[in-house]
Amino acid sequence: MTLTAPEPGDGPVLLPIAGPRRTRAALLAMVRRHPLLAAGAAVTLLLAAALSLVTAPLLGRVVDLAAGGAGPGALTGPVLLLAGAAVGQGGLAFAGLQLISRLGELVLAAIRDEFVQHALHLPLERIERGGAGDLTARITEDVAMISAAVRGAFPEFVQSALILALTLVGLTALDWRFGAAALLAVPVQAATARWYVRRSAPLYARRRAAAGAEQQQLLDTIGGAPTVRAFGLRTEHLGLVADRVERSIDLLYRVTRLQTRFFGRLNVAEAIGLTAVLATGFLLVNAGETSIGAASAAALYFANLFGPINTVLFLLDTLQSAHASLARLVGVTDLPAERRPLRGPAPVDGAVKAAGLRYAYRPGHPVLHDVDLDIPAGGTIALVGASGGGKTTLAKLLAGVHEPAGGSVHLGGVPLADLDPDTLRRCVVLVSQEMHVFAGPLAEDLRLAATGATDEDIDRALAAVGAREWVAALPHGTQTVVGDGGHELTVVQAQQVALARVLLADPLVAILDEATADAGSSGARVLEAATARVLRGRTGIVVAHRLTQAAAADLVVVVDGGRIVESGPHDDLVAAGGGYARLWAAWSAGRADPA
Repeated sequence: MTLTAPEPGDGPVLLPIAGPRRTRAALLAMVRRHPLLAAGAAVTLLLAAALSLVTAPLLGRVVDLAAGGAGPGALTGPVLLLAGAAVGQGGLAFAGLQLISRLGELVLAAIRDEFVQHALHLPLERIERGGAGDLTARITEDVAMISAAVRGAFPEFVQSALILALTLVGLTALDWRFGAAALLAVPVQAATARWYVRRSAPLYARRRAAAGAEQQQLLDTIGGAPTVRAFGLRTEHLGLVADRVERSIDLLYRVTRLQTRFFGRLNVAEAIGLTAVLATGFLLVNAGETSIGAASAAALYFANLFGPINTVLFLLDTLQSAHASLARLVGVTDLPAERRPLRGPAPVDGAVKAAGLRYAYRPGHPVLHDVDLDIPAGGTIALVGASGGGKTTLAKLLAGVHEPAGGSVHLGGVPLADLDPDTLRRCVVLVSQEMHVFAGPLAEDLRLAATGATDEDIDRALAAVGAREWVAALPHGTQTVVGDGGHELTVVQAQQVALARVLLADPLVAILDEATADAGSSGARVLEAATARVLRGRTGIVVAHRLTQAAAADLVVVVDGGRIVESGPHDDLVAAGGGYARLWAAWSAGRADPA
């Protein structure tokens, strides 16, 4: 297996790309799953190509008969054979293209399924390092490129390649000297194809990688638009977007220039070949070694090669792009999946203990330094501190999303590293402020957390998070379609749905990462009340955006610079007069009702 990484830079560590040999092996493995369909398509297209060879000799026969003064009756047979050959060739070609298109669709479906299935089982840490834009570009633009090749370019390429091969055979069968004359164009064509493929393959791969990086930068800039405006980073981000777009345009220009030079060289090869065949026909007819009809057939054969040759070589453009896109998909499917024990011990309770936690997104740039935490089962802690202090990173380590560079996390006396994926996801749930509402009925969205949840379970969960009233007002209640193309939920409603999922999942530990940050004041009060009900009876870890959440927690932990600088109950920290007390004073002063 060969995996290559995109060009290094200061941005995300993009997902790998498979090497050419590995990409071809993966494609052949998928084709071999449908041997009868592949064989049927090959045989049908081969017969269609063979029938297409009949045209030139029959036209040559007509020329000879006309030159010999034959009457109309003598031409009837060849003309009828020409018509029959055309109908037969058309029917077989249609059937062959249908079969090979069906084969391509099955292969494309397998590629998509394997990619999505594998992407869902990749470690979340690896996906986050690559960025959502790179993954999104692969499942959208790269799949679209492969789809276009499967539905158009690939069937035409196969058909044209077969016609090309058999036409050369037919040309040689007329007279080996015609075949030899036609071969004079081959060195130019072969050198042109080799020249093109050697330059186009890496160029298309870089073009696809640049498209992924461009999409990632656009997502980062548009998704973080409020922050960009707040910190006056508009010029810097516009510059980053412009750099990515300029790189994509530059690569597209280089692709276009390469294609122009490519077709210019092919025109030279066509001129050499046709001139050689016509000259050979003239010499042979003049010497009485062949008929005018045979020479005409040879010229028609070679002229008929222009279309297939240009199609084959032109479609190399699309197939190279599709190959580069397939390499990007295979690169993801070849990544090692999340590695955890298949079966492991179950936690005895929801107690969480972290010892000596260290973590770095980039080597040499640690974001957490020897963090220790001890949370009793059923207790609630609030992580407080300035942005960039390490709160979210610590929450993800406690949730098992990231693996620590040092130290350990235990849940109910069992190391997180020893828990199998199903147990971990059943015991720990992480809710972030960027919640996704899946397209479909609201009830099915909620059942993602508990497939066996009844309508009564869903109703109780919605009531607990304060969502029963607005859900009842929906056109079809819990059967109302929400998400893309459906009823649009507000930020508060989407977070209530997320919290209702937590209740239905019923984990030992619930980790809420600034789940009320995007809500307004009234919405935050609703969500804080819902959060309190969700955390009741289970271990809760809250990355607190609002200090009212910290005041309600059993323990407040202040994180700064990747270290715990203060910890204790809210009242004790306020009385101590330290950093947390100053935060609380500033928070209270900025509220209309400090109580």
